[in-house]
Amino acid sequence: MLCGFAHLEEVFRTVHGAVLQCSNKNCYWLEFMGDCTPFKVADFIQFKKQIEEIDLDSLLNDPSPRADYTILMPFRSQRCFVLTLNELLNLREIMEGAKFMMELPGFIKDCLHISPVSNKF
Repeated sequence: MLCGFAHLEEVFRTVHGAVLQCSNKNCYWLEFMGDCTPFKVADFIQFKKQIEEIDLDSLLNDPSPRADYTILMPFRSQRCFVLTLNELLNLREIMEGAKFMMELPGFIKDCLHISPVSNKF
């Protein structure tokens, strides 16, 4: 489970899971389907890309039984995800929300630098 020395801050949460950031260990934790999975930052980003690259349209339109489940094995992780389409959509929502929340401070900073503030009276 979680490290006793970890200082976790919630990045994003839905009813299906969450992404937490550990400042002490410089890593992310994914809470999903009743389990917690740690990721180094680069591995978390790679896992997010792996999820984004899944063609949902082809899964929806494929009548074969193999399209009912998606198997994901994150790099440097002991966890294997065997997901139904609904679970895949839930995981994608969590990862997209976390990515947005991680990028939000940069967006705000860019907006503040682009918009000149005029204090002329």
